[in-house]
Amino acid sequence: MIVGHIGARKGSKGVPGKNFRMLQGKPLIDWSLDQLLNNSRIDAVVVSTDDQEIYQHACAKDTVDIGLRPAELCTDTAAKWPVWQHSLAAVEAKLGEVSIFVDLDCTAPLRWDSDVDAALDQFIAQRPDMLMSCCSARKNPYFNLLETDPDGSLHVSKPLGHLVVARQQAPVVYEHAGGTYVLDPAYLKSASSLFEGRVLPYIMPPERCADIDSELDFKIVALLMAEQENSANRGS
Repeated sequence: MIVGHIGARKGSKGVPGKNFRMLQGKPLIDWSLDQLLNNSRIDAVVVSTDDQEIYQHACAKDTVDIGLRPAELCTDTAAKWPVWQHSLAAVEAKLGEVSIFVDLDCTAPLRWDSDVDAALDQFIAQRPDMLMSCCSARKNPYFNLLETDPDGSLHVSKPLGHLVVARQQAPVVYEHAGGTYVLDPAYLKSASSLFEGRVLPYIMPPERCADIDSELDFKIVALLMAEQENSANRGS
């Protein structure tokens, strides 16, 4: 059984109420929730939230009812991992053993439907402990990310044995895009954090990896969505 999951905590300092805020005609969460619900490969969908409105909204869409999130998973410092573990345990208690656990960040609404399928295909083909979406980093610690010495002088964050004078000479690095995760439930149960096992990247283009963490992010994503919709209408 493949389970789709979305975590949607009520609190947000950067964009209050963002997970249920309207974006291009529907709540932000629904851009990701509908991707899971409409995917024929996903057998069940669960939403972990401490927000009563989101909880009722998700249940009305026929997600698995696991109740509201426990209080210890509702704080600003609560990590994804224990939230995922709680959701997995709750779903298995109701429906039985889960074979693949798929999590979509509801703050990454520019993900395509095909990204979910492509990530599942890669996971099934390569069988890592976890697959996570990434994009090529805009800044490179071997080239143009800097730190300071104790005296305040700048140096490259990760110096190599030779001088890197062009980005193309530096090792490729990725940004944790955080929009799509596919996990082996056994790994989720046994590990205590993301990178304890064999974690592989699912590479996405940067334009589909935007994450809403501020009012500016919300405006940018809304503009990009409107642009995509206008392009689609012109092409039809």
